Amino acid sequence: MTTSERAERTGRDVALPGPHDIVRETLPNGITVLVRENFSNQSVVISGSLAVGSVFEDATQAGLSAFTASALMRGTQRRDFDTLHEALEGIGASLGIGGDMHSTGFGGKALGEDLFVLLDILSDALREPAFPTDQTERLRGEILTGLRIRAQDTRAVAGEAFRKLAYPPDHPYSRSVSGEIATISALTLDDLRAFHARHYGPKGMILVIVGAVKAAEALDLVRLIFGGWQNPDQPEPPELPEAPRLGEAAKKVEFVPGKTQSDIVIGWPGPSRFDPDFQAANLLNNVLGVFGMMGRLGKNVREDQGLAYYSYSRLRGGEGPGPWSVAAGVNPANVGRAVESILKEIEVITSAPVSDEDLADNKANFTGRLPLTVESNEGVAASILNMETYHLGLDYLLRYTDMINSITRDDLMAAARRYLSPTGYALAVAGPALE
Repeated sequence: MTTSERAERTGRDVALPGPHDIVRETLPNGITVLVRENFSNQSVVISGSLAVGSVFEDATQAGLSAFTASALMRGTQRRDFDTLHEALEGIGASLGIGGDMHSTGFGGKALGEDLFVLLDILSDALREPAFPTDQTERLRGEILTGLRIRAQDTRAVAGEAFRKLAYPPDHPYSRSVSGEIATISALTLDDLRAFHARHYGPKGMILVIVGAVKAAEALDLVRLIFGGWQNPDQPEPPELPEAPRLGEAAKKVEFVPGKTQSDIVIGWPGPSRFDPDFQAANLLNNVLGVFGMMGRLGKNVREDQGLAYYSYSRLRGGEGPGPWSVAAGVNPANVGRAVESILKEIEVITSAPVSDEDLADNKANFTGRLPLTVESNEGVAASILNMETYHLGLDYLLRYTDMINSITRDDLMAAARRYLSPTGYALAVAGPALE
């Protein structure tokens, strides 16, 4: 039995989530709820998102959305910090909230019998945060400490510089979700309160519940706890500016004192998750810098030439044209050779089709790991949230193997030529000064 045949057989034998066992309902206030029962253990997992993120903030207030999201669990109108977290700890539950570019995500876990408490605390945090001065200022200090650490991390510094090169200055993707030291320092508690009051609401919210609870009971709880939430002023997500293809190389070197390693990031604006060629690009990225020991990049740049401590590629995807990038950590003396070697791999993958063997191996890798993503309630919840967020359909996992196997070498070549270029790219290097 070949690798591909084993992967296909495994995928058929595993009970993948689908329309046959996922209950979906959209409440009148705009919240979409998806529930999948699983009584094989006693836990229940919640996962979801709200339609508020960094795309709503001004560049002068970079980091406002993420700061606001992180502050929600620092105390509410009904529960101060200690009371909130004691309520979770008392039932052995967990709950977290965090901000991203397009959304604010949340996730939690409890025993099935404690789902009401978990949802009630989530509702409290999302709808009625208090932004207490002591806890919010402590959080600000933690964020600023993280930003100062980031400024000394050559990989992070290179990533920040890359975004500014790859995207126009007015594009949200050119900025850090976490913000900058200056912008976080300048934000006031009133800024956080105003941002929350304006942007947090039920419209566009997704709530996934997976585990030891009857679907009808879970839906009743959500209606009871969230059904009355309204925000008539909640804005629609803004349209993203264009992220044009890079016509030539844009380069920047950032000096980070006291370091012995340089980090390189080379890349381009890539496809969004909604683009029809996303999966072809994703499969090609696997060939380029993921599969095995970091794909072709790992074999050539790291293993064969010994130019890098690591070298891999990453395709972000998401709601907009997220970056498609190559990263490498190198001896400062090898920066030039490593960049040349990476660009050579980009030239090859944009000019010559991948082999039939490479294509088959990478398809088997994609389809073979599918069952592993739904082994746990957390994995199932994440998959359902992904399907709902990107409008993939509840039968997406059931169609996944056939979809991947239908991708051709020509599809990969078309994606490579659409997004990648060995002459038009953004290149950022961060590390010690070169002699």
